[in-house]
Amino acid sequence: MKVLKFGGTSVADADAIRRVAVIVRAEHQASRGAGPVVVVSALAGVTDRLLEVASLARTGDAAAARRVVDALGQRHLAVADGIRSVEARQAVRAGIEAEIAHLAAVAGALAVTREVSPRSLDAVAAIGEILSCRLVAALFADSEIAATAVDPRTLIVTDEHFTQAAPQLEPTRAHVDANLRPIVTSGHVAVTGGFVGATRAGVVTTLGRGGSDYSAAILGAAIDAAEIQIWTDVDGMLTADPRVVAECRLVPFLSFAEAAELAYFGAKVLHPKTIQPAAARNIPVRILNTFRPEAPGTLIADNAAADAASVTALACKKGITVVTITSTGMLMAHGYMRRLFEVFERFRTSVDVVSTSEVSVSVTIDNMAHLDGIVAALSAFAEVSVVGDLALVAVVGDRYGTDPSAFTRVVRALEGIPLRLVSQADARRNVTLVIDADDLSSAMGRLHAEFFSARTDGSAAAPLGPGFSPAQMRT
Repeated sequence: MKVLKFGGTSVADADAIRRVAVIVRAEHQASRGAGPVVVVSALAGVTDRLLEVASLARTGDAAAARRVVDALGQRHLAVADGIRSVEARQAVRAGIEAEIAHLAAVAGALAVTREVSPRSLDAVAAIGEILSCRLVAALFADSEIAATAVDPRTLIVTDEHFTQAAPQLEPTRAHVDANLRPIVTSGHVAVTGGFVGATRAGVVTTLGRGGSDYSAAILGAAIDAAEIQIWTDVDGMLTADPRVVAECRLVPFLSFAEAAELAYFGAKVLHPKTIQPAAARNIPVRILNTFRPEAPGTLIADNAAADAASVTALACKKGITVVTITSTGMLMAHGYMRRLFEVFERFRTSVDVVSTSEVSVSVTIDNMAHLDGIVAALSAFAEVSVVGDLALVAVVGDRYGTDPSAFTRVVRALEGIPLRLVSQADARRNVTLVIDADDLSSAMGRLHAEFFSARTDGSAAAPLGPGFSPAQMRT
């Protein structure tokens, strides 16, 4: 039994969903009556529109919020009109109209108070996936696939950290056993929404943007899937971001560790948290293209056959800021680093790269939401400086650490480009560099040419399939 996750572009409209139905039918037949579980995102662009509803409500513009709500309703009803069965179509339309009416009421109430709490934001943002899974299940049934919609709020149990909720694995497994496993073992395809969960008390939560991949991995681990498939609009993981490096190539195989590093450091094909649940239970993850299902994609697994090159792929992120904390009080002082990082923990801001000296610590962050508060808290016991408009580049490969020439090649390729921070962990799976944002394109191009365009061992990643365009890369 497998878990198949389809992103927003894969379920953008009725025609796209019927394309997905062909893939799911083939898997359903191959599974001999055990699943699969299908996890879907909201229809393409819907989550952004729902967040717009919340934003308009926060300003008190109830009329504008209502217009967006009505447009969302019409879009989902138009997809429902693709259901040929009159009875099924009417039932789905009624469900959509009820959810849209609820959304309109919530938006109206928020516009009165002009205050949108994280809890309220999750209640609004979750509606996209709730509607999507119902629509997809109905269109599957209309395509003669035995499919049942499962409300995602009944599956993934989370803590109460709204907008960035963390899953609670044991209660989630219990909910999956009660609400999901009986459906797939009975021979039906279970269709649920990603990104969405609920607290133990049943209050809706979300796992953060892009969390549908994460949902698929959580459910795959909870139901002991044989494989987790992430169906998207590119052929798989690439040697670099195609919006930055035009000649990037497909990477056929990755280890769990390589995939986690690449996702964390900016590869957009996979949500950074996806790998952990799969790796913990040794469940292979396969990235595939909904629009080219015949393409082999990328297989992520500990036993995946990989080429012998020292570097597997590059990743990059823009919008990086370096925060430097300087204090003579840290010299030979116990507990100083704990005090420093407690500030970032308090503001729930992740740190990517850390560099230390005797009296200073420099860290990189890509979330500026709480920067002012972080600086104020750090300034209570140290001098703080902030430099923005930077970029991060990661050179990743399981065999990077076994190649004594790899770091030299990285530095040589970047000759003339100022390196603000350089970090290489003891595991030596990657080297991470912080540079000026204006140098990112040049740096990535040089590194890609060094490690992929002119490999001395004769190996090469697979070329991209025909018709691929960098514009297809999801954000």
